[in-house]
Amino acid sequence: MTISETCRLAKEGAHTIAYSTEEEKNKMLTLAAEALIRNSGKIIAENAEDVAACTRGEQFKDRLMLNEKRIEGIAEGLKKLIALPCPVGEVLERHTAPSGIEIERVRVPFGVIGIVYESRPNVTADAIGLCIKSGNAVVLRGSKDALRSNIAIVDVIKKALEAGGFDPSFIQLITDKTREGAREFMRQKGLIDVLIPRGSKTLIDSALENATVPVIETGTGNCHIYFEKSADIKKAIPILINAKTQRTSVCNAAESLVIDRPFAEKHMQEICDALAEKHVEMVGDEEACALDARIAPATEEDFYTEYSALKISIKIVSGIDEAIPFINEHSTMHSEAIVTEDKAAGERFLKEIDSACVYENASTRFSDGFEFGFGAEMGISTQKLHARGPMGLRELTSYKFIIRGSGQVRA
Repeated sequence: MTISETCRLAKEGAHTIAYSTEEEKNKMLTLAAEALIRNSGKIIAENAEDVAACTRGEQFKDRLMLNEKRIEGIAEGLKKLIALPCPVGEVLERHTAPSGIEIERVRVPFGVIGIVYESRPNVTADAIGLCIKSGNAVVLRGSKDALRSNIAIVDVIKKALEAGGFDPSFIQLITDKTREGAREFMRQKGLIDVLIPRGSKTLIDSALENATVPVIETGTGNCHIYFEKSADIKKAIPILINAKTQRTSVCNAAESLVIDRPFAEKHMQEICDALAEKHVEMVGDEEACALDARIAPATEEDFYTEYSALKISIKIVSGIDEAIPFINEHSTMHSEAIVTEDKAAGERFLKEIDSACVYENASTRFSDGFEFGFGAEMGISTQKLHARGPMGLRELTSYKFIIRGSGQVRA
């Protein structure tokens, strides 16, 4: 089947999900979640084949790997969507115009969402669940590294929906593994209403360059932790270690540490001890290197880099006046955090840092649809139109105007 034919099937099935009731959508989510748990052995077996064939390093394998705990987490995300209100049909505003016509602005599904993504097979189930609840058809195009896993997940969910009496044609998976195939998918104007790329900077840049359909940019994560001079070291180190090492391969992991000079001079050994204990490679500017011999010299490129590995860049600054512009210059507008006991400094950081998610005294690892209470997410949008931050149900809808009259004509 060609890519266009696959997309056309999704478009033809879009009305099925768009006009489903909330009760029907919740039933589909229940069926999908139960099917994932029931068929976890099959999915894990297919995933093991993908992992065994992967030659891209341990961090990449971590993104790719599924086990019972991760599948249970994916299923739990689908179940959480059931408890959330369906945004479709929500009246955003209502007024009567001078002519007497009554105007409503109402949430509606996009129609067909295309998602192109790398390695993480959990995205397959998350995307399906979000599209079910938001009333959208979905065309999935994962990477070749996760093809067996993605086929298994889609097959399990579609069979469960069909057995439950639903038409699953609104869910489609592209199995073409070529780069040209990915670019062709990005050009399905008229069949795909919006495209969401989720993965590396290379993938996202390719979508922005090649797509002929609207793109929602979900950016890479060069995330920063800033230790302001008043920070409590007992809060600072756990936040840093969690943000950097709890799961290094994800986009909300910290990649850069910015430290006020007085705090660095007092606590650098403790900070480096904690990072070294977790086997984190440290590179830094000249001042940072001078404070601890375990820090190697950083290049300018280091401060722009998303490592997705046990490595961090360290920058010493004179204070918040230097920290904020440094972070805004080097970040990817994803997630940044300040650790501080100075309320004014915290509020200024929250206000002036131009990223989708900005934290005071908390780890950047919370930038996640599940943690935000959205059940799941389609990605973290780092752009400003139309959605920003974790993309949950509301971010997967548009709106239309509904106008009711009583015979009015325009003069």
